[in-house]
Amino acid sequence: MQPVMKTHKQVVGAARRKAAVKPSAPNLYLRLEGLVLFAGAVLLFAAQHGNGWMLALLLLAPDLSALGYLVNTRVGAATYNLAHNYLLPGILLLIGVSAANPLVIQLAAIWFAHIGMDRAAGYGLKYAAAFKDTHLQRV
Repeated sequence: MQPVMKTHKQVVGAARRKAAVKPSAPNLYLRLEGLVLFAGAVLLFAAQHGNGWMLALLLLAPDLSALGYLVNTRVGAATYNLAHNYLLPGILLLIGVSAANPLVIQLAAIWFAHIGMDRAAGYGLKYAAAFKDTHLQRV
């Protein structure tokens, strides 16, 4: 009986399934970083005397960026990644702190909390190939 040769796609698929079952140490660290970011952002929001209803209402707002996927995966990944990286909320936080504006700081904190929540859940920045392909794992 001859051994069956697996295609590259089969080998990669098996590796992804195995990784999805047992997260690697770097994946765990990235998720824990997300959890710390989420907790820190919620604490910052509370320290700025933010309204809990505002937090609850806006916490999922960055996910509206996924509407870019209605155009195609390249546009979707670009809009999603723009709303799910640290650059824009970081700039917003700098503006809020420099202007001593609690509302702007609260909005930045909510944005950071959302990103942290996503990272803790295993959702990362998207590759244009497919919505489920992220920098953390294949969801």
